Amino acid sequence: MPEFQRLSLGEAQLQSGTGKRAQLIRQYVEYVEQVEMGQAGKLTPNPGESVTAVRRRLTAAAQYLGRELVVKRTKDDTVIFWLDTGEPRRRRRRRTSEEIAAAAE
Repeated sequence: MPEFQRLSLGEAQLQSGTGKRAQLIRQYVEYVEQVEMGQAGKLTPNPGESVTAVRRRLTAAAQYLGRELVVKRTKDDTVIFWLDTGEPRRRRRRRTSEEIAAAAE
């Protein structure tokens, strides 16, 4: 008789994927799992691979794991990422047209 085991939907989708994308996402899941709070990871795209693709795969892997990542691109086309602390980010307030006019005078 076969052995029954429950899986989360995400785990089932990841394990059942057989294509190139599924293999890539599995690799990126491993990258994200290696980074702990207070640490960062650095990925350098291979020739023929874009920084945008690396960022997209990292984000997909983090979503699968239920984690929030901060992903940054560096000047030398590498990608640095770390776990988001969950603290709200400061946002700058847009200047009003009156403030812009006053600054121009």
